[in-house]
Amino acid sequence: MDEILQKYRITNLFAALIVIALTGLLYYFVARPYQLTLGATKDEVQRSMPGDELVSAPHFLATRAITIQGTPEEIWPWLLQMGHNRAGFYGYDILENIGSEHGLRSAGKIAPEFQKLQQGDKVPISAVYSMVFYAIEPHQYLVWTGKDDEAPASLAWALYPLNDGQTRLVSRIQWRYHLADIGSVVMDFFLDTADHIAVRKILLGVKDRVEGQVEPVWVADVEFVIFVSVFGIFVAALIALLVRPLTWARWLAACGAGIGWLAVWYAPIWF
Repeated sequence: MDEILQKYRITNLFAALIVIALTGLLYYFVARPYQLTLGATKDEVQRSMPGDELVSAPHFLATRAITIQGTPEEIWPWLLQMGHNRAGFYGYDILENIGSEHGLRSAGKIAPEFQKLQQGDKVPISAVYSMVFYAIEPHQYLVWTGKDDEAPASLAWALYPLNDGQTRLVSRIQWRYHLADIGSVVMDFFLDTADHIAVRKILLGVKDRVEGQVEPVWVADVEFVIFVSVFGIFVAALIALLVRPLTWARWLAACGAGIGWLAVWYAPIWF
């Protein structure tokens, strides 16, 4: 009986690992290249940006962009005031603003108290982590950087005006993975797969505020619940594959849940 149970566990584990491997291959070769350049043109991806010098040979390098109907002068204050315990990030407030002294919702107007910042000032990213302003050039760019010399990171926001009164807001994120412990590796994996969801919503949030068309707060909450739910379904399908009798239907259901997760998180329709 013990031998049968052991064989059953190994077979189920092998089946689950195949699902994970297939989903991982789809992510790496299809979803990841798309999300690393979300909304950006080829020229924007190849263009050098302030802060590029901070991270040599980054493991993760993403350039995302959006067109905003507004001038750099109109967009700049919204960028400068972003941060936890500040104006928020204009994205998924239900997660990003937890514990903020200014409430759960991101600001819907310019906050003068957050407009006088300089190089070296802190940028709280969450209740437990902060970056600092590495460079600030009004109406052109600002760069945030991490403080970990062993695994540096930077995030640049740059404004490029167009000829028709519009402006391209370009985000570039780069970092080197933390390989010191398993907890850091897990966090790097989470950021690698989910970072684009937050950045996309920030870009849209800035655009909406500048253009005066802010979406109802419940829309972002529903989107967030959908993102969490589809990933939860995938995890539940994997667990079922491990603990329940192995069948083709159950294995195919787990594969379908993995594809469903990728489709919802990375499909172009979300931008």
